[in-house]
Parts: sequence; C-alpha cells; structure tokens
Amino acid sequence: MATALTNISIRPVTPDRLDDLAALFGSSKTTMGCHCMWFLVPAKECEAGWSGGNRRAFEALTGVSSEPLGLLAYRGQEAVGWCSAGPRTRYARALRSPILKGRDEVEDSKVWLVPCFYVRRDARKGGVTRALLDGAAALARRHGAPAIEGFPLAGDRRHSTGEAFVGVEPLFASCGFVAVARPSESRVIMRRDLRRPKSTPRSP
Repeated sequence: MATALTNISIRPVTPDRLDDLAALFGSSKTTMGCHCMWFLVPAKECEAGWSGGNRRAFEALTGVSSEPLGLLAYRGQEAVGWCSAGPRTRYARALRSPILKGRDEVEDSKVWLVPCFYVRRDARKGGVTRALLDGAAALARRHGAPAIEGFPLAGDRRHSTGEAFVGVEPLFASCGFVAVARPSESRVIMRRDLRRPKSTPRSP
C-alpha cells in the first residue's frame, strides 16, 4: 500500500523496514528510548526498556503480529514519519486510561486505534501526519476494521511537539473523523466509520 502526498509515500512497517524505523526514531532521544512501546506495555516495563529493550520488544512484536504495528512515511527512500495503528486490544495501557473508559469494550478486538505520531523535525508542516492518518484508515479498512479512532488534543490551539504526539482535533477532522466523546477538557475521542465513504473533510 502506498499513499502519495507530493513526494511522500506511506508504507506499513514490516521486518525488512525495521532499520528504517530505528533510523527515524534515532533522530530524537524520546523516540529512540520509547520505540513506540509507551501504549503497549506498563509504564515500569517501558521505562526499563529505554536503553534498548523497547526496540528489541517492538521488533519482536513486528515479527509475530498478524497486523502491522504502524506506518512509515517515506520521502524518497528515507523514512521521515511514523504513526502507530492497530486493534484497540493491542494498546493495553491506553485501554486502562480514563480517556477511553467510556468506550464500548465489545468493539476492542475490531475497532482500530491511532494513539501516536512522530515526524522528523525537517519534515514537519508538510502534510506528513495527515498522510499517515489517512494511511492508517486505509490499512484498518484493509484488515476489516469497521472503524478507527484516536484521542487527540481537543480544540484548535497550537501545541508543542511534546504534547501533540497524539495528534490534534483539526487534523483528525480533516481526515473524516468526527468527535464522539469529550472525556476531558484537553482530549476528544475522534472516530471514522470505515463501512461508508469518507465524509467531506474540513480544513485543519
């Protein structure tokens, strides 16, 4: 699967792309340490894996998961962006959060979740995150998901990169997601139904 946005293509992460992911995550101390395990394992386990264990754990999961653990955005041959995506059941830590407390638990094995994004500094503000989110929806549909959700920051004010790794409400709205719950003043649950055509997007 490839989704083009100017010179950007979106690809599911596979074992042969793990070195590309590691190179991308190596551009930030936070992503290098976390290796996108934050929502997958308990906090203590993630913190203990900061010096390399999280990378090994992520790579092991990639080798056995029936669905990709997420998507890479490429500019030419170089990975410049990432988003995590998969069935809600994958993200045990996120499911324990008060943010998702009101969800329909019956859907956990079917509905997909997009919990985080990372775009390299020199590739930001170029539509990479939006391409990743659209790619995640396409990947979820391909795997039979009836819907895909996220829990971005609510509202349209600007946020720091450290805050906005979960995405922002205008981004999700521009990709056809609609708000279905507001569990707090700072977060909104956004959902896109994959069983019908995407609604007309609003400009972010």
